[in-house]
Amino acid sequence: MKSKQTYLLALLSAFLLWLAWPPIPFTTPLLLIALVPLFIALESISKSNIKKAGKRIFLTAGLTFLLWNTASIYWVYNAISAYNGVAVAIPVSLIPYGLGALLMTFAFWLFYRLSKYANRKIAYLGLISFYIALEYLQQTWDLAFPWMTLGNGLAGMHQLAQWYDYTGIYGGSLWILFSNILAFEAYRKFKSQTGYLKYKPLGIWALIVIIPIGISLTKYLTAKQIGTPSNVVVVQPNIDPYLKLSDIPPAEQIKILTHLSDSVAQTNTEYFIWPETALPIYADEDRIRSYPEIIGLQGFLNKYKNGTLITGIETIKIYPDKRTISAKKYPNGMYLDNFNSAMQLENSANVQFYHKSKLVPGAEKMPFPKVFSFMDGVFSQLGGSVSGWGWQEKPSVLYAQSGIGAAPVVCYESLWGDWIGKQVKDGAQFIAIITNDGWWGNTSGKSQHEMYAKLRAIETHRDVARSANTGISCFINQRGDIRQSTKWWTRTAIKGDINLNDEITFYVKNGDLIAKILSALAVILALTIPYRKWVKK
Repeated sequence: MKSKQTYLLALLSAFLLWLAWPPIPFTTPLLLIALVPLFIALESISKSNIKKAGKRIFLTAGLTFLLWNTASIYWVYNAISAYNGVAVAIPVSLIPYGLGALLMTFAFWLFYRLSKYANRKIAYLGLISFYIALEYLQQTWDLAFPWMTLGNGLAGMHQLAQWYDYTGIYGGSLWILFSNILAFEAYRKFKSQTGYLKYKPLGIWALIVIIPIGISLTKYLTAKQIGTPSNVVVVQPNIDPYLKLSDIPPAEQIKILTHLSDSVAQTNTEYFIWPETALPIYADEDRIRSYPEIIGLQGFLNKYKNGTLITGIETIKIYPDKRTISAKKYPNGMYLDNFNSAMQLENSANVQFYHKSKLVPGAEKMPFPKVFSFMDGVFSQLGGSVSGWGWQEKPSVLYAQSGIGAAPVVCYESLWGDWIGKQVKDGAQFIAIITNDGWWGNTSGKSQHEMYAKLRAIETHRDVARSANTGISCFINQRGDIRQSTKWWTRTAIKGDINLNDEITFYVKNGDLIAKILSALAVILALTIPYRKWVKK
């Protein structure tokens, strides 16, 4: 097969992956065969006598993953440039566009190398392990951007992902990879064998596809919404994020938020959910009760006996010494942390904060701040630090005086199933997602972000109340159905009864078990390559 043909097959895989990815509707099953053209191309290269076949393998697989990533998350550039300008956006965009693609390409290159020293079954096991291990790395290290994890693709048809309450998204990645491998083997056998035997691999592949789908649909159709109902109001103020901090006075923004809340609230409303950075004030957490805006909000809540407000706000904490790696030194000798926070107010003196912990690498947080801590003096001269925003190390739950526990999730933290699972394990009875997707514009990013939240509902069996400044706001039930979804760029508020659930799923108990096991296996199989190449010789 000529190089031109192999590259065309790589392009075909990229197109199928993009076509199957959210938010394109009804195409999700294509993920189960999308990698077959790439497998055909890679086998052709592997069997050829060309020099530097490994390089061709890398370039061919790289073409698939680079195009798929870039086509699916093209909108990332908008978000980064809005926060940090073009000069920062161009290099930082390389993290989601290039680094993610590079890691997935590396998994296929390792698969090629392993296939030189192991049989086909072991090599396939290696591919699955390498791929999911590198996906897990994309979730856990300081350059994290797990947006393109294969298992997220089932958000497009969440009816097929109901077993995520056992496996999480890495179960989806495992299924998709295994299906593609079996589909490719069925293709190989169909071409090389005769008689009825050539249909056997096709039958095995069909079972691997049909059985999980059957289980998922059965779970979906028989699922019951568990828990005590609670009336919740979600507000979408639709305030232009580019004008929020400069052109619109804080008092006017708060008036919009409270008016929208009052327009749909009931006397028994228990929660008001406002979006990320909804309160346009930089507040010292230790003096929060002294701010006139907070005093005014307390008056708003007094109208609702059981009312609790969860809202986004940017906060600061001041220390006499450098207590955190993210703290910045100021000329007066004090240190300061600034946080993208979720704040909870209620009809009591209690005020609680949660600090966004999963920060955008490069844009909100310098990756590996401990490594670059020696540069802190240089950055402090410029009024910053190597770490950007502050964060908290462990997830936490916001408890109301009624005893209800909410899992606060800020912006793209909604991609971390294990993080939210820990909040649920610690007592959260529903998930409150607050975000501001306006930076991305009217692109597929806002829809992908909303759809991924469905998977968190399925994994945890928790209702989701999602407040997005410019849209899309919604309620999501425990099986992942989106209810009362708002329109993009519309000022509105919605109310609904969610179910407060105390049930703990297998996934919540055990977290990303599949990813951890396969990551350990990936290390072992990767080490067999140099062992077989050099040590055994």
